[in-house]
Amino acid sequence: MIDESADDRMRRLVTDQYVRPLPKRFYKTVSVTPANQIELDGRAVKTPLKASLILPTCMLAEAVAEEWRAQDKVINPGVMPLTKLANTAIDRVVSERHNMIEELVRYANNDLVCYRAETPANLVQRQQAVWDPVIDWAEQSLRALFKTTHSIIHIDQASETLKAVRRRLDKFENFELTAIYNLTTMLGTILIILKTHDKSMTPDGAWTAAHLDEDYQIEEWGQDEEQMERRIGRRAEFDATIQFLRLISTAA
Repeated sequence: MIDESADDRMRRLVTDQYVRPLPKRFYKTVSVTPANQIELDGRAVKTPLKASLILPTCMLAEAVAEEWRAQDKVINPGVMPLTKLANTAIDRVVSERHNMIEELVRYANNDLVCYRAETPANLVQRQQAVWDPVIDWAEQSLRALFKTTHSIIHIDQASETLKAVRRRLDKFENFELTAIYNLTTMLGTILIILKTHDKSMTPDGAWTAAHLDEDYQIEEWGQDEEQMERRIGRRAEFDATIQFLRLISTAA
């Protein structure tokens, strides 16, 4: 018998997690109750922490129910992004809300739109055209003055600026905060996400603004296949989270 090293054992355990069979579909019908609770064959769906899967709007509830209806022979959580976000909002945000807000405030203290290039001129102009309106929006909507820099060295934003961001985040209920958190950590900018939530920027505009530097590099040097695949995956997650946010605010 060949001895298995600790590294080999760890790799095997990680691999086993990914090759573990997905659970089979065990239900015939998916329904939504008047309270926006998802039921399978009349039984309430539970989150991973055993809470009832109850959604804030009927539009979101129907969209989540449709993800469950779309499962064929097995239940694949990887193609159920709205369900995943709802589970997070119910299970995690209740206990982690304060920590999530503080992490988002740290993003505000290091937001990508505050770090500008000195050269080349066309990149500088592009950043000014796309990112300056985000800074202006923050001043007008959040009453927050953000400093920008041409250095790669971190600059701290004023405490009053960060307090203004925190005040805005405190107003979000848990499902909204889940989406804001997911989008911010995905794109690395809280200001662009808050501007989009405020409907002062379109989702496509937000995606373009957050990828301005990356797109410039692609124009200059091209894009490899692996990078392209990662970006496609991020865009799919972005679109699902934007849909989640839209369905939360749909009163129906």
